[in-house]
Amino acid sequence: MIEIIKTDGKAELEYMKLLKSRSTEVNKKVTDVVSEIIENVKNNGDKALLEYTEKFDGKLPQYIEVPREEINDAMSEADPEFVTALLNAMENISDFHNRQKQQSFINAKQNGVMMGQKIRGLKRVGIYVPGGTAAYPSSVLMNAVPAKIAGVEEIIMVTPPQADGTANPDILVAAGICGVDRVFLLGGAQAIAGLAYGTETLPKVDKIVGPGNIYVATAKKLLYGVVDIDMIAGPSEILILADETANPKFVSADLMSQAEHDTLASAILVTTSEKLANETKKELERQCETLSRKDIIQKSLKDYGAIFVCDNVDYAVFLANEFAPEHLEVMLKNPMEYIGKIDNAGSVFLGNYAPEPLGDYYAGPNHVLPTSGTARFFSPLSVDSFVKKMSYIYYTEEALQEAKDDIVLIANKEGLTAHANSILVRYED
Repeated sequence: MIEIIKTDGKAELEYMKLLKSRSTEVNKKVTDVVSEIIENVKNNGDKALLEYTEKFDGKLPQYIEVPREEINDAMSEADPEFVTALLNAMENISDFHNRQKQQSFINAKQNGVMMGQKIRGLKRVGIYVPGGTAAYPSSVLMNAVPAKIAGVEEIIMVTPPQADGTANPDILVAAGICGVDRVFLLGGAQAIAGLAYGTETLPKVDKIVGPGNIYVATAKKLLYGVVDIDMIAGPSEILILADETANPKFVSADLMSQAEHDTLASAILVTTSEKLANETKKELERQCETLSRKDIIQKSLKDYGAIFVCDNVDYAVFLANEFAPEHLEVMLKNPMEYIGKIDNAGSVFLGNYAPEPLGDYYAGPNHVLPTSGTARFFSPLSVDSFVKKMSYIYYTEEALQEAKDDIVLIANKEGLTAHANSILVRYED
C-alpha cells in the first residue's frame, strides 16, 4: 500500500519530482474547454450560464438564485446539533480571524507632511462551494467569516445544484449562519466566468475564493487579472514529522484523513524511527479496511504516499521545509521546540492531540491553504485576503521644496525629465 524509504539524498528528491508531476501544466484539452466556456459566458451572459447548467448538471434548477425563504427554511429544519456544531466552529474561526485585522493609519510630521494608509474591505466577493457528494459546509465558514470580518460589503455564493435541481441544504445552513448575502445555483467554470464578468443575473465580483475541480481551478487561473483569486489549489497534502514517541495509530489515521480526499492526494511520514515506520504501515492496512473511501485511500497511498526513515530529527525537519506541505503535523517529543525551525508549511499541528481535521473544521485557523510546495511563498486565506490598501500623501509647499533637489536628481538619472519638470515647475519665478 505504501512504501518505506530510507533517505539517502536521492530517493527523497525523486519522490519530490513525483509530487510535482501531479501539479504540472493543466491538460491542454481542459484549458481549451474552459477557455471556450469563459468566452461564451463573457459574450452571452445568462443564456450561456443556463445552457451549461443544463448540460453539465443534468437539468435546470427551478430558480438560479435561491430565495431567502429557502435559506431560512433550511436553517429551521436542520439538525439542531449540526447547527450548534457550525456555530461553535464559527465562534472559533471568528475569534482567530478577528485578531488578524489591521488598522488604517496616518503619520503626521512636524513640517506639515501627512501620509497614511487606508484599509478597507473589498466591495463584493464570490465564494465557490462544491455541491453534490463533495459538499463542504466547513468551506463556507472558512471563506465567508474572514470576508465578513474584513468588511466585504456583499458576499455572493455559487454552488452547483443537486441532481434534483435543488441546493444542498447543509450548504444553505452554513451560508445562512455566516451571513452570505446571495446564493446562486451555478457551478463549474461557467460560474467562475459569470462571477468574473457579471451577467444579467449574476453580479460581477472583485475576488473569487473557494475550492473546486480541475475546471473550476483552471477557470480561476485563466481569469486572474480580470478578477482576483485566492490561489490555485492543487491536490491535498499532509506531512507528519514523528519520532519513537509517536503513536502509530494516530499517525496512520491522520495520514488517511488526507489520502481520502483524492487519489492524487499525498500523505507522507518522515520519521527517525524504523519501528514507527513499520508499525504505521501495518496500522494503515488495518484501519483502512473499515473506512468508506477505502479504494481512494489505497490508491492515494500507493501512488503518492511514502514513509521516509531519516538518521536524525534535523534532517527530518529539513525535508519538511523542502516539501513545504499544505498540512504539517509535528509528533515529536516536545513539539513546541520545533515551531521556530519550521519555515514552510500551510498550517502546523503540534503534538499528538492536534490532528489535521481539527484545523479543517473547528480550531479557528483557516483551512484554505497553499499546496504543491507553494507554502514557500504563499500564505493561508485570511482577513488580509479580502481587503485592499490605499496609501495617501500630503506635502506642504515648503516640505516639497526641501525634497525637490533629491527628486529631480533621481528623475534625471532615470531619464524621466517630465517627472523632474513636474517638481521644478512649481518653483519657477
